[in-house]
Amino acid sequence: MARSTPLNAAHRKLGGRMVDFAGWDMPVQYDGLIQEHERVRTGVGLFDVSHMGEIEFKGPGALEEANRLITNDLAKATDGQALYAGLLNEKGTFVDDVVAYRFSPEHIFICVNASNADKDFAWMASNAKKVKPVNRSNDFAQIAVQGPKAFGVVQRLCKKSLEGVGTYRFTTGEVAGLDCIISRTGYTGEDGFELYCAPDKAEALWYAILEAGKPEGAAPCGLGARDSLRTEMKYALYGNDIDDQHTPLEAGLAWIVKLDKAEFIGKPVLVAQKAAGIPRKLVGFELVDAGIPRSHYGILSNGEKVGEVTSGTMGPSVKKAIGIGYVPTALSAEGSTFHVDIRGRGAAARVVKTPFYKKP
Repeated sequence: MARSTPLNAAHRKLGGRMVDFAGWDMPVQYDGLIQEHERVRTGVGLFDVSHMGEIEFKGPGALEEANRLITNDLAKATDGQALYAGLLNEKGTFVDDVVAYRFSPEHIFICVNASNADKDFAWMASNAKKVKPVNRSNDFAQIAVQGPKAFGVVQRLCKKSLEGVGTYRFTTGEVAGLDCIISRTGYTGEDGFELYCAPDKAEALWYAILEAGKPEGAAPCGLGARDSLRTEMKYALYGNDIDDQHTPLEAGLAWIVKLDKAEFIGKPVLVAQKAAGIPRKLVGFELVDAGIPRSHYGILSNGEKVGEVTSGTMGPSVKKAIGIGYVPTALSAEGSTFHVDIRGRGAAARVVKTPFYKKP
């Protein structure tokens, strides 16, 4: 039985087409993937991301405890800053990718992927030494308001000015009279906010944002558009592009790995891998031939399988068939060519600079 978010009734009322996603009953689309994708690129769209998990470290030593578990460095962040980071195992491969929020040195809040919430909490709890994490996933609903017009819509509902809340910064305050964590984050490549609130307030907040955003054409969007938007940015999706078989260095995420940090789980492996040379890399490519690359399609060089597509789509904004996949490092440079096995047919592809989509 799939789990429901606090917005499930609203999705059904508004005509969302529901599917099972990571054990959750979620809307894949409302009025069409392409319309929803373009809505976020040009205006403002709403996503229910209440299925995401939230884990908290509180008390003296919270910062040090959480920091030992993630690749990025919370010690160098300031209060009110959020960091994208890897949560790794001892092999240096992904347990998950997370966003860590630094409220203070004694209060760290970590947002984790829906499918991994229980696993991540168990991993953190088993590896925490002095400050034990608390799983607060049932205490929050989360709404992502995304697009170039998102700021104006959310600001209209807030008494406090949000001008000082830059990208990957957050604050707390009322949105539509409801207490929220107001985070200038998202996974679409557009400006916007992720708003955390109490589950019983989620529906009121959802409808308040839709009402306030009417002049901008604000409307709900499903998981389909969320996936095409992040693919055009080459943002990694856990379970597709990153997993427990790949390191952040292979995934092109060296920028979230702070090897100068005293310690974090998986660091010794990454130090050794960097010194030895990275054997494979996650690249973005576009098809030169007709077809659409899909997850798990083989990547071929000289007729031999050398890698695999991890994500692929016809990019609604870039109007091209684009994909992401792991290839040997020798094939990873911009301009390198290979073929993608599309149901037995080798379609020519070329490695390109990412993100695929650049703001006009």
